[in-house]
Amino acid sequence: MKISKIFNNRYIRIDVSKNAKLPYYLRNIFTFLMPSSFYQKRLNIVLNDCKEEKEYLNSRVDYYFKVDKPFTLSHATTIKAFKKEKKKTYFFDLYKYLTYFNEDLKFSYLFGDIREIPKEPTFLKSRPIEGENQNSVLLKLNHVRHFIFVDDTKKFEDKKNILVWRGKAHQKHRQEFLNKFYTHPLCDVGQIIKKKDKGSIEWEKPKMSLKEQLDYKFILTIEGNDVASNLKWVMSSNSLAFMVKPTYETWFMEGKLIPNYHYVLLKDDYSDLEEKINYYATHEEEAKKIIVNANKYVEQFKDQKREDIIALRVIDRYFKSKKDS
Repeated sequence: MKISKIFNNRYIRIDVSKNAKLPYYLRNIFTFLMPSSFYQKRLNIVLNDCKEEKEYLNSRVDYYFKVDKPFTLSHATTIKAFKKEKKKTYFFDLYKYLTYFNEDLKFSYLFGDIREIPKEPTFLKSRPIEGENQNSVLLKLNHVRHFIFVDDTKKFEDKKNILVWRGKAHQKHRQEFLNKFYTHPLCDVGQIIKKKDKGSIEWEKPKMSLKEQLDYKFILTIEGNDVASNLKWVMSSNSLAFMVKPTYETWFMEGKLIPNYHYVLLKDDYSDLEEKINYYATHEEEAKKIIVNANKYVEQFKDQKREDIIALRVIDRYFKSKKDS
């Protein structure tokens, strides 16, 4: 397997657009098999680390955990019972932090692409940006799929003046986009499909690797069931992220992204897409300023020690805010 770079045990392969799952599972199975007492003895030490970044750490914890008063849970599970869940990415991403806490503690969780706000404080991956979303407690779940960063060595000015996107178009808004721009001369966009469906799906285009997409100046990030899964690696590259204002957010704090500072803002109906492509193709310095800002934003998520501290503080605050029930 060809590997281009490693960021904090996350393998970025130049021939595909996914993190390597084998090291991920091996690392997490080891954590699962370790006695919880080993981690519980270290909890206070970890929680109190990085004191010099107190203000930054607190701001991140406050963003993910917005519950501002004590709460009870009518539907909850203990950490001990949670250990019997299916051993998949969501499970491991949550358990590696829960193992630091007493197994009798109760909590609520939801796995998958969550678009609704739960009735009680709940650990989950995604939430709506707008509205009273305080019951949606964000953690870095399914990060092996979503948190991909790249080492892009190709300069912006050396890339193609075309917008690229590949993905599935199960959602109406993605279908509407492809219907408008599938044949547009400034776009190379399309739906990737399984081999058995080849030639039978609308807006079909050949699969394109992450490395191949980095040959383009402009990369569309479009929400699917919740967030756009390619946003993180696009913002870590030397290409420019094009997207409408996001409506969902994850651990990446999409709600804090500033339009035309971290990414190029598009109208909801994409009626200004051609105009924006032409503009940034001829205003490269402005484009590169946005890319620098995007790269800087991404950097905060690459310090794994700090990421672990923040996640543990979120969970610690959750348990300390919950009334016994």
